[in-house]
Amino acid sequence: MQNAAKVLIVEDEPHALLGLAELISGWGYRTETARDGIEGWEKALAWEPAIVITDLKMPRLDGIGLLTKLAEEESGINSHIAVVLLTAQGSIQVAVDAMKLGAYDFLQKPVDAARLRTILANATRQRETAIELEVARRRLRETGLLGSMVGTSKAMREIFALIEQIAPSNVSVLITGESGTGKEMVARTLHDLSPRKPQPFVAVNCAAIPETLIESELFGHEKGSFTGAVDRRAGCFELASGGTLLLDELGDMPVGTQAKLLRVLEERKLRRLGARTEQDVDVRVLAATNRDPEDAVAQGHLRPDLYYRLNVFHIHMPPLREHIEDLPAMVDAMVREMNQKHGRKVSGVAASILDRMMAYSWPGNARELRNTIERAVILCPDGAPLDAGHLSPAFGRSQALAAPAGSDASAVPVRVGITVNEAERLLILRTLEATGQNKTRAAEILGVSLKTLHNKLKEYSQLREDQPA
Repeated sequence: MQNAAKVLIVEDEPHALLGLAELISGWGYRTETARDGIEGWEKALAWEPAIVITDLKMPRLDGIGLLTKLAEEESGINSHIAVVLLTAQGSIQVAVDAMKLGAYDFLQKPVDAARLRTILANATRQRETAIELEVARRRLRETGLLGSMVGTSKAMREIFALIEQIAPSNVSVLITGESGTGKEMVARTLHDLSPRKPQPFVAVNCAAIPETLIESELFGHEKGSFTGAVDRRAGCFELASGGTLLLDELGDMPVGTQAKLLRVLEERKLRRLGARTEQDVDVRVLAATNRDPEDAVAQGHLRPDLYYRLNVFHIHMPPLREHIEDLPAMVDAMVREMNQKHGRKVSGVAASILDRMMAYSWPGNARELRNTIERAVILCPDGAPLDAGHLSPAFGRSQALAAPAGSDASAVPVRVGITVNEAERLLILRTLEATGQNKTRAAEILGVSLKTLHNKLKEYSQLREDQPA
């Protein structure tokens, strides 16, 4: 019980005070009592409770007066304290007005125990989230770290500021950016800085699921609802209940499924495949895509109503080459992470290879950087810094930032008069050649999904078959 939230109860009626204290203590909270606003104020200063439950009408200092004193910045009281007002039936309007002054909630007398317990649980979670957010802000100011994200550039600080603002809410967020820029990391940070942190975070890649199975994956199914459905199965919405669901590569979701998703988002109810009844949904939905969402809408890949529903806030992750000044801090953080992950003791990074990294274009963005650092840490002896010998022999073969135009052997020659489709075909085939026919790696470099790359290659194969011999 040492870490249980502290609740101060301020009530001038002795029997009500004792009853509330016993009830709340029985739920596992630590309680303290006071018989009027002045005594409540003094105990709040000394004890620093998480929650104050106070009657409205009391001698010496009433509930509104206590609320006002607790809210004063110069009071020295923790700003994350939650004040819950107890009101008589004729004082509802006063309590509503008190909410505008900063009260967390109010309860009518006689107190509904179930509602009180819910309010205390929600207030505790909200306070913990607010404290974590304050710690994250302090860490960001001191080190440029927000969650597992690193950066002090103007672009990243603007993203961090937006994440801080919207994380505690339940609004939907659309996260865009090239493959490997850290879109899922943004989603996880939004979840970790929200009151939903104790609940599940579930990420589903819409491009990796066959079209015939995606509805079952999202919404679940009943036994016998289709061939192969031998058991009842919960979908991602149910698995993420109370928490956060990330729909990655949203632009690759079948349009028919998008219509059903929109209905779930708007009505907060879902029906498993084959089920006769609906069930309530309590999930915060985030979405990510490496496509330009407006282009996806224009091309018919993304429903406009779903786009507007999810795009309450938009976070665009810039490619690493556009905030390359963050790379040294990112490398330092990744070396520490990989040391811990693999039980190594690499001492840092040699200046010579840091210069090479700063000059490289990083087509795979932060994901490519992470893979590069992980490989190097595994190869590097304990106590030594990373140097050129720990990098892949292929490192730097893609275009470097500092390379003059036309000097790179891997550049794709494009003649005047070539069609856009033909230029795209040349780029895809040249990238596959550079990656040793590694389609996953090529898709990352090109900034498209693996499914899109497979479709393009299938088109090129059909074109060759259709050409006369």
